Amino acid sequence: MVLDMFKLDGKVAIVTGANTGLGQGMCVGLAEAGAKVVGVARRSCDETAEKIKAIGGEFTTVIADLSTTDVIDTVISEALKAYGRIDILVNNAGIIKREDAIEYSMEDWDAVCAVNQKEVFFLCQAAAKQFIKQGEGGKIINVASMLSYQGGIRVPAYTASKSAVLGLTRALANEWAKYDIQVNAIAPGYMVTNNTAQLRNDEDRSAEILDRIPAGRWGTPDDMKGAIVWLASPASDYVNGFTVAVDGGWLAR
Repeated sequence: MVLDMFKLDGKVAIVTGANTGLGQGMCVGLAEAGAKVVGVARRSCDETAEKIKAIGGEFTTVIADLSTTDVIDTVISEALKAYGRIDILVNNAGIIKREDAIEYSMEDWDAVCAVNQKEVFFLCQAAAKQFIKQGEGGKIINVASMLSYQGGIRVPAYTASKSAVLGLTRALANEWAKYDIQVNAIAPGYMVTNNTAQLRNDEDRSAEILDRIPAGRWGTPDDMKGAIVWLASPASDYVNGFTVAVDGGWLAR
């Protein structure tokens, strides 16, 4: 039956930025599909853990600061310690710093690109090595952005890093398909998250954004569940190197 292709029973998923927002929504969606979830964040994931516990799922927290690649070995080893294998990696953690490009500091540029770009690549690499060691393939889902396609305003480092995520997703898909590893991405639209709080609190800017979204609303973490389960499951085995927009129709305008 086709619905069986979307089941994740027995699979283990690592999700970064798991304590809140879109990361939390994706964790819950993966758990609802049957996966055991390893949530990675700088802060407590207790709320995410409670949501997954409530549906009878399994969840393990790894506290790690993803601004440095020094934690990558710990993330992988803690996942293996908890569940013995890894099948899915979701690179969701990201930061944004807003400033006019003419005034943008090197410090802010490096901070954004360290989390959104460098950490993403080296976590992909570490997960791929484990997938190859296990010999059963795997799924990598990176979180891109509308600004993987557009320039944005006052977010030059974020735009550069999320454009890199789209390109990196394609590049890794090309190299790792021979190992039965699919590398895809999701580009969320304008979502209710901590990163968009400043925009949503600006009445004029929020109205401009909503006027362009055909769905007529901001997205929510629940809107990520379908796409993440599809890309993590056997249902997407012949999908590779693609970035799926979950944007309420924003890019169609």
